[in-house]
Amino acid sequence: MVKIAIVYHSGYGHTAVQAQAVFRGASEVAGADVTLIPVEECATHWEVFDAADAIVFGAPTYFGSASAQFKSFLDETSGRWLEGRWANKLAAGFTNSAGMSGDKLATLQQINHFAMQHGMVWIGLGLPPGNNTSTGSPEDLNRLGGFLGAMSQADADVPPEVAPSGSDLRTAEYLGRRVAEAAHRWQSGRGAEAATA
Repeated sequence: MVKIAIVYHSGYGHTAVQAQAVFRGASEVAGADVTLIPVEECATHWEVFDAADAIVFGAPTYFGSASAQFKSFLDETSGRWLEGRWANKLAAGFTNSAGMSGDKLATLQQINHFAMQHGMVWIGLGLPPGNNTSTGSPEDLNRLGGFLGAMSQADADVPPEVAPSGSDLRTAEYLGRRVAEAAHRWQSGRGAEAATA
């Protein structure tokens, strides 16, 4: 059994829909115990993060970085950083913005740097870019061409019941499955290493 925590902030509901897609993907993997946690509820879930084999971080991109609420959560982990509690856990990230670019990469880099400071091991998206040839389609996985994590786009005047698009949500599901599968491999490898030590 591997334990995966998905923590996210969503200002208007779009990133929550993306987080739910990551949750669905991770939950499809046998032996994965997955917990979805809005940042507003983190105070009662610290033990879930500490026990997790992998933590997936998600935030909307506002003005080229993660939302203030999500950044506040990151800052609250300083005690755990000091104690090295999250070292060697797997980590991944996702983000949504209204713009096709919206500087989403900057948010994923921010989350990645945070995970690196904690000594975590980053899991990228692992998909080639979609919709980048004349035969491509907006229905392709990874249509926004992200590599560091899952990106999605939702028009600002459209409700979360309509956007992000189906392909963006399938990309988020892919990330969730990838993290859960990697957590199984990571756990197996660490178990074998301990047995031969």
